[in-house]
Amino acid sequence: MLCHAGWTVNHKRVERIWRREGLKVPQRQPKRGRLWLNDGSCIRLRPKYPGHVWAYDFVEGRTHDGRKFRILTIIDEASRECLALIVARQLRHEDVLAALADLYVTRGPPTHIRSDNGAEFIANAVQKCSAKSA
Repeated sequence: MLCHAGWTVNHKRVERIWRREGLKVPQRQPKRGRLWLNDGSCIRLRPKYPGHVWAYDFVEGRTHDGRKFRILTIIDEASRECLALIVARQLRHEDVLAALADLYVTRGPPTHIRSDNGAEFIANAVQKCSAKSA
């Protein structure tokens, strides 16, 4: 903001002034890691077209009275489109399978599915379903 106002200062000088005045200096944000290495090998599969890679995970929140609820989110990584949001107090692997089955019927199975190692995703039924669709 100072540079846009015509001042010639860099971030180190501004941080030094903030510290001298007793203000809290925000921490530097870490750089985001690359999806690939410099030698051309792939660390993580990058989506090339819609329907290539889907990702799914749980988001957890609490209501105003402190009760927990969970949201199953399924997104298409290429288009960043949200394919499904399933909200419930408790979600099990059967709910994950039902949501995936509905999406397979309406959109067809993706080439790859990405998830974390949560208990709902490493269940044998989900592993078998993912193997059949690929």
